[in-house]
Amino acid sequence: MNKHFEDARYYLQRAGEHAKAGFEEEVEPLVERVNEFRGVEPEPEPTRVERLQADLLELEQRAEGEARERLAEAREKVSAYRERTEQPA
Repeated sequence: MNKHFEDARYYLQRAGEHAKAGFEEEVEPLVERVNEFRGVEPEPEPTRVERLQADLLELEQRAEGEARERLAEAREKVSAYRERTEQPA
């Protein structure tokens, strides 16, 4: 994939993450009031280990996706090379 597209995809993903975080921060007081009214207990914050496990899972999935992309690119290059170097009998 073109480096410019990779950069654009990265920044769009970051913008989406920031927009989601901002939205959640703005709505949080309202959610707390509604849950208090309904009598719902807030969920406990994830522990440090749980957050690390989630981060590791995300990194693993990202690495797997990137490895698949690179493998597909390598296969395409090998195919193209073989087609160029094949000589008719």
